[in-house]
Amino acid sequence: MAARTERSALANWWWTIDRWLLAAIGALIVVGLVLTMAGSPPVAERLGLPTFHFVHRQALALIPTVVVMLAASFLSPRQTRRAALVVFALSMALIIAALLFGAEVKGSRRWIFGVQPSEFLKPAFAILAAWAFSEGAKRRDTPGNLIALALLPLTIVPLILQPDFGQTLLVCVVWASLFFMAGLHWFWVAFIGGAGFGGAFLAYKFVPHVRSRVIRFLDPGAGGGIVDTFQVDTALDAFYSGGWFGKGPGEGTVKRILPDSHTDFIFAVTGEEFGIAACLLVASIFAFIVLRGLVLASRAEDPFRRFAAAGLSIMFGVQSSINMAVNLHLMPAKGMTLPFISYGGSSLVSLGLSVGFLLAVTRRRPGERLVAEAAPAPLQAPVKDAYA
Repeated sequence: MAARTERSALANWWWTIDRWLLAAIGALIVVGLVLTMAGSPPVAERLGLPTFHFVHRQALALIPTVVVMLAASFLSPRQTRRAALVVFALSMALIIAALLFGAEVKGSRRWIFGVQPSEFLKPAFAILAAWAFSEGAKRRDTPGNLIALALLPLTIVPLILQPDFGQTLLVCVVWASLFFMAGLHWFWVAFIGGAGFGGAFLAYKFVPHVRSRVIRFLDPGAGGGIVDTFQVDTALDAFYSGGWFGKGPGEGTVKRILPDSHTDFIFAVTGEEFGIAACLLVASIFAFIVLRGLVLASRAEDPFRRFAAAGLSIMFGVQSSINMAVNLHLMPAKGMTLPFISYGGSSLVSLGLSVGFLLAVTRRRPGERLVAEAAPAPLQAPVKDAYA
């Protein structure tokens, strides 16, 4: 362990990082690997692959994930903004390339070169939106709020064209949360809220698979009966089968007929093999990470760090909540992974980037308040980024 008197970059990182947040994320990564061992073997066997094929791939994907997370956590706020801008530009370019040249999978064009670029777009979008809103809040002479308003359609239009309504919903929720934090006029709240409801209605009206999912959620007997709700019904059976304390590791039977037991419905496998108590523990880890991130955001002196930490925490929490809610049949299926638990390469690495950004913007920066207090009033605007 580095001493407090040491002045190296590693020592500075260790004494400024939030170790509670880091420990919770580490625990989630370990739990995810264990649950992948529980949920993925039946899928691998059905596909004619080695039993632990997905476990090995998940373990390999964790290597770049941890590297990206730690590397991003070393960034200063200014470097975080620059990195997010680069990631955003590359992700948008790859999304457009996927729309033009990517293979169609289940009616969507989301993959290019073995990567799902929309996953990386999310953390970059959260940082850039936080940057724009914070600049609008600090300096009325900059068009920060207008840039933030323009950033949303610029981001979601390519996602809708894929189509990827799950990621679109997540981006919109994060943007709306930051918009609310920015304290803009209620007229804009009403206008954008109406636009959101209008967009949801248009998706329901004109996108067949969206309409089908909503109808089946509201009326499970519509459009073919039990076949249409097979995954959700099977997921609920897994929870019922596991009870409070589960059947034990490797003893689950319902998971063997659950198609996406290693990805979208791994939370149901957790319920069957480890019980509802384990599900509550996993949900508690997610809740701790989100609440810790929000608490640290509230303590930040710099508006950008405050907005960025809040946006990334909300993104993490909403994605987790959507996956768990789908497993419990509390909302229509969205195809959203459970962070660090579900199997997936692009998803894991992008989550590593997102959490790395969160660790970076929540690091303690003792000189921040001193700089703000020492600067004369007329000079506060130019000096405010001196510690970035």
